[in-house]
Amino acid sequence: MSNLGQFDSDFYQSNYTIDNQEQSRNDSNAYENLYGSRKQQASEQPQPAFVPPEMLMPSGYAGQFFQPGSNLDYYSQSPYSDNFDEEPPLLEELGINFDHIWQKTLTVLNPLKAADGSIMNETDLAGPILFCIALGATLLLAGKVQFGYVYGMSAIGCLGICALLNLMSSSGVSYGCVASVLGYCLLPMVILSSCAIFFSLQGTVGTVSALIIIGWCSLSASKIFISALDMEGQQLLIAYPCALLYGLFALLTVF
Repeated sequence: MSNLGQFDSDFYQSNYTIDNQEQSRNDSNAYENLYGSRKQQASEQPQPAFVPPEMLMPSGYAGQFFQPGSNLDYYSQSPYSDNFDEEPPLLEELGINFDHIWQKTLTVLNPLKAADGSIMNETDLAGPILFCIALGATLLLAGKVQFGYVYGMSAIGCLGICALLNLMSSSGVSYGCVASVLGYCLLPMVILSSCAIFFSLQGTVGTVSALIIIGWCSLSASKIFISALDMEGQQLLIAYPCALLYGLFALLTVF
């Protein structure tokens, strides 16, 4: 039993005394006093007053949040706006000039009118394509499906006339210019094919009308060629192959 009592006394023996307990209690009280004084100082500091958002905005800003105001002076002084104003119209960039088309059409319709070489010496295919389609459409209305012959003879005829003009003239001419002139001079043939819709051309009246239209087309084409290529005195030499080409279109129209 003595050994057991000694074991219990040894087991519960510790360095912790009542003095240590009082010291820890004093430390905790000091910490609470320090924390409480800091909390009181923080509560005594003045809080910032409420400021409306309108007062925080700059006086010169008239837009809304996350929406920047437009600066008209910047866009008016931008160099890109001047570039858009200086650009030519889209039709002129594509090579379509209605004024030139109208002048060329009037030149073809009036064989006695002097041709402007500066306008005629252009690769303008808008009018010729339109007249070829019109010729094929009028032939179709007359009961003749000849679109392939119209396009084929036009391409081969332009090649032949282009080679002939390059041999006869010193300046030379491009294939596009020849195709443009021959296409515009196809307009009288469209008038003849339009007449074939209402009455038959297989007779004396039709033959005479076809000869007049062939002479009209070849005379207009040769006049434009000698004006654009400075080939004075050679109009008959150019009109003859042109008459052969337009004679083929007349055969399609009459028969």
